[in-house]
Amino acid sequence: MSERSIMRLSSVQIAELARRTTTAVLPLGSVEQHGPHLPCGTDTFAADLVAAALAERLDALLVPVGPYGVTPIHAGHPGTVSLRRTTLEALLHDVAEALVADSAMDRLVLCNWHEGNNASIDAVATELQDHHPGVVVVTAHACYTAQRIYAAEGGELTHGGGIETMAVLAHDPALVRRDLAGTPSRTDHAEAMDAMRRDREVHGYVTDVSEIDRDGWYGRPGWATDERAATFADRVGAEIAAQVTRIFALREATS
Repeated sequence: MSERSIMRLSSVQIAELARRTTTAVLPLGSVEQHGPHLPCGTDTFAADLVAAALAERLDALLVPVGPYGVTPIHAGHPGTVSLRRTTLEALLHDVAEALVADSAMDRLVLCNWHEGNNASIDAVATELQDHHPGVVVVTAHACYTAQRIYAAEGGELTHGGGIETMAVLAHDPALVRRDLAGTPSRTDHAEAMDAMRRDREVHGYVTDVSEIDRDGWYGRPGWATDERAATFADRVGAEIAAQVTRIFALREATS
């Protein structure tokens, strides 16, 4: 656990940190099946790693929200635990409100690695800014940043594929069982369905992951290497930190 985590610091230490910085980073992930070769905590492990690296670069307080997310798409698969949107939104809202009121944090960075959380994150972020003049909330979808960074190297953001395998290798290599994955899959159908649900202009919806692939995952886990995993968190964290810093500067210039 990061030395910047609110879980490791005393109240006095947090008060001292707040005199230097008023930024908090909140990781958000999910607990859901990721095939036979990756743990159900894959999304949360990835979010935690990137958030810790991001907090270091922003000189920020790291505030875990909890491992669970909104993931009904994976219902029916053992190990999947899905929150209702109202539950996640209430939890995130209460944590953020407490950071603003009790710890003097007025810059909140939500570091997310699970698309099912997106609607809840947007709802809470806009409500917080609306109700607290002076508070700035920035959302970083770390999974999309990783997709862009690694695309030129052949990395793909698929469910249980190369990029997510790399993230788990970075967290704990013992949790990766590529020998259980069988023959890597990247069917045209899976690719098309994934592209459909992620299209920024016109998109459809997938309510059961088996609509994408009958096995519940797809991709090429073998793309991930120990070398890539070693720099994963810092590489993605550095890119997000640069973008967050630009947004903070823009908000200050226009306030």
